[in-house]
Amino acid sequence: MLMRKPLAPRREEAARKPEPAPQASPVKVAESPAADTRQASPAARQPAESRNSHRRQIRTQLYDLIDAGRAAAMPRDKLLAQIQQAIRQLCDEQRLQLSRQEEESIASEMLDEMTGIGPIQPLLADDTVNDILVNGAGQVFIERFGKLELSSVTFIDEEHVFNTAQRIAAAVGRRIDESSPMVDARLPDGSRVNVITYPLAIDGTTISIRKFMRRNLSLETLAAQGCISYPMVEVLTRAMQARLNVIVSGGTGAGKTTLLNALSQNIDTRERIITIEDAAELQLQQIHVVRLETRPVSAEGSGKVDQRDLMRNALRMRPDRIILGEVRGGECFDMLQAMNTGHDGSLCTVHANTTRDAIQRLENMVMMANMQLPLMAIRRQIASAVHLIVQIERMRDGIRRVVAVSEVCGMENDVIQMQDLFNFQIRGSDSQGRITGEYVQTIQRPQFYADRAHLFEQ
Repeated sequence: MLMRKPLAPRREEAARKPEPAPQASPVKVAESPAADTRQASPAARQPAESRNSHRRQIRTQLYDLIDAGRAAAMPRDKLLAQIQQAIRQLCDEQRLQLSRQEEESIASEMLDEMTGIGPIQPLLADDTVNDILVNGAGQVFIERFGKLELSSVTFIDEEHVFNTAQRIAAAVGRRIDESSPMVDARLPDGSRVNVITYPLAIDGTTISIRKFMRRNLSLETLAAQGCISYPMVEVLTRAMQARLNVIVSGGTGAGKTTLLNALSQNIDTRERIITIEDAAELQLQQIHVVRLETRPVSAEGSGKVDQRDLMRNALRMRPDRIILGEVRGGECFDMLQAMNTGHDGSLCTVHANTTRDAIQRLENMVMMANMQLPLMAIRRQIASAVHLIVQIERMRDGIRRVVAVSEVCGMENDVIQMQDLFNFQIRGSDSQGRITGEYVQTIQRPQFYADRAHLFEQ
């Protein structure tokens, strides 16, 4: 168990410093078991502090009774029984007044801590939770069905949160401390983790987890859920069969990777595919897939391998298609080069608000490669390489929808010409706050239907 000693006592004292009780208000507020102890009244805060005191006392002494090394190799049910027995023994010796339900709850938490990542382990197992956001010891928010809510999960104290963050970082060979207060990591199930701690995070260690999507959704499934229309499914399926280069654009958390996975299901199983990602998330169903992942700089300041390095190496690996998880820098130039040199059918994602903004983002990122190319040459490169841009958006009702599909039609004078194939037009909202609208097909026959008809028409 990694323990952190510097600054912890000072931060724990600050967390336990009493706050003035809030003024009485005529508005009645619903009580919630997930209420933040830092904002609760002293009467409401006392049971939580008492429970945390018991959790801290039992947690400290339990590691003296159970060998953590042997516990990791034990079956889960056998380890749980041993933990429950040890907790009952500690309660008898220390005269702790705990109910059977509280004992079982603490035993379950200790089991998750020994075999997983502590109190948030049950949230990782919950398929309805998409994001887990730990804001210090007293607040754990989750995103469920596209909306944030405060969960009932809490940590014992700041030291408990920091130890959990250390365990996550150590599992992938990285570290988190005052000299290196930020880290990106990946859990064994593929979930992405970002940790930032003191002195950059003022209110305590913050852990942000983007959960790995276990369900591999198809375009048809997305259409059944209302995220996309069936005519869109037909056009995108034909685009993949015709080996079009497709850009998926959208904001953070809009569902770009999910849509990329759905598109990849229409790739021929006989093709060699190479994926390049910062954190491996793609779930390709084909047989011949080579997965590459970047490596951050080591503690000695060397050994960094970024997406551009992997992109250049992938071109020497005889790929049929290259899938770049997210374009965010100079690797954009190498990706366009690959699309223009015989690697048709490649895919990537980019952060943008509209399909037109996606083109401008590509221009800016090519300039970041320091190739000293004139803007006209960059635009001609993009117009020649990119065929289709799919815009996805997470709307205010929490539902992710494909709001536009645009086809790149080449250059005219100095401007890249595009035509919208589909648009989502909002009509209003229903009584439950869900947005209502319709998918409008603006072009009945895309240009690539004629240019590449021999690739998908039987």
